[in-house]
Amino acid sequence: MHPAARAPHFVRSFERGLAVIRSFDADHPARTLSEVARACDLTRAAARRLLLTLADLGYVHCDGRLFRLTPRVLELGYAYLAGLTLPQIAEPHLEQLVAQVKESSSLCVLDGDDIVYVARVPTRRIMSASITVGTRFPAYATSVGRIMLADLPDGQLDARLGRLELRPLTERTIVAPEALRTELGRVRRQGYALVDQELEEGLRSVAAPVRDRSGAVVAAVNIAVHAGRTSVAAVRRDLLPPLLAAVARIEADLKITDPAPAASPGTGTHRSSSSPRPPAPRP
Repeated sequence: MHPAARAPHFVRSFERGLAVIRSFDADHPARTLSEVARACDLTRAAARRLLLTLADLGYVHCDGRLFRLTPRVLELGYAYLAGLTLPQIAEPHLEQLVAQVKESSSLCVLDGDDIVYVARVPTRRIMSASITVGTRFPAYATSVGRIMLADLPDGQLDARLGRLELRPLTERTIVAPEALRTELGRVRRQGYALVDQELEEGLRSVAAPVRDRSGAVVAAVNIAVHAGRTSVAAVRRDLLPPLLAAVARIEADLKITDPAPAASPGTGTHRSSSSPRPPAPRP
């Protein structure tokens, strides 16, 4: 948020504390004081005070030189995840799907410009990055992200594409805004998204939307496969039909459990013009 746009209630020190926590990730599990200060655009003195405060609260550990987050930071996201009914509803269906197709499956929601994993049933590891509940990836380069971006009203989608920095994560990643817009239009029409090695080389993923009673997309379910084992044609032929069937079961249970569920935080979906789920494509 630009300083000029901050409301009178805005607490800058709280923002800085959260920035310090977010500066630790899978690529930087441990940082020196100087690295934290640089990553958060803070002075060394300010970074030191924030890190020591987090250490006093039990969220950070320091071995004398390197700072690391402690498992206690999981408490910060637990209230959100524990309050969700959708992952609890989806998990048995994900387990059934994984047992059927012998590939990993996940449930994700949109949070800002990222997708966040809220439920996952793995089989074998096919990505270099470990995926767990809470893992985030750029929405534009993932099948689940494109499902939820495609459901945004045109005005919101235009604004998002206007400010997104589309970076090439692989040689196949779509980075031209108009090309991405065209692909999102295709996703919206066909009712599923298939991403071929755009997030990571060797990874293919197909996803379908989970809609609430109003027709808004509240989440998406994917199946991820290794490109060396499963062709694009095989993904459409063998994996898409059971994926669509699993999503239909999740939606049925969701409507029974909560007659009018609200969209998950960050989805930004308000469009109620739900189109019927497409039939499974023919081989």
